[in-house]
Amino acid sequence: MPEITIQAQDGSGSFSAYVATPKEVPAGVVVMIQEIFGVNHAMRALSDWVADMGFIAISPDLFWRLEPGVQLTDGSQKEWDRAFELMNAFDQAKGIEDLKATVDFARTMPGSNGKVGTMGFCLGGRLAFMMATQSDADVNISYYGVGLDGLLGDAGNIKAPLLLHIAERDRFVPAEAREKILAGLAGKKDVAAHVYPGVDHAFARMGGHSWDGRAATIANGRTAELLARVLG
Repeated sequence: MPEITIQAQDGSGSFSAYVATPKEVPAGVVVMIQEIFGVNHAMRALSDWVADMGFIAISPDLFWRLEPGVQLTDGSQKEWDRAFELMNAFDQAKGIEDLKATVDFARTMPGSNGKVGTMGFCLGGRLAFMMATQSDADVNISYYGVGLDGLLGDAGNIKAPLLLHIAERDRFVPAEAREKILAGLAGKKDVAAHVYPGVDHAFARMGGHSWDGRAATIANGRTAELLARVLG
């Protein structure tokens, strides 16, 4: 079932989600949170990778209130411009509502073992942090989340394992912001933040402008270990 439909919590409609299913179920579910490019080929490939690890992956279309079915790439300035337009118009609070609806759906969907985590990239990395502070997801993983230094006031609400993958040379996260994030999360139980030296934002997007095979492999290994421990 590559596409499913999930009802929004506010009764305003429904949104689609790409689903990748592992060979064996029941299995834990990972809600895959998109970058600013929508549920594009990269997010679908990442969802397929999560399914290969033995988990159900669901990637909801969070831009549906603005433009359903967005699938952009980082290959042209026009697409970059449109992606930033969508990000700037995106209502993050509504996005969190839609992610919570996806988590609730995932707990009882066919094949689910009832355990659900989130994993997000870029904008999705920010939303994964917000899910760690605002939702009952069993685990949350953030790849190069943006603006996390402004969310640290809610860090006391984190109750489930949270893993952060941070690019040392992230063009969207200044060094002082990175240090503030590390200091703000230091010593918090079940929170791990790893900085990957010499790499830029989106280092784990295979085929992307900043892909780094070594850093991505290390980060993905940590991700796989945490998902296996928490989701089964």
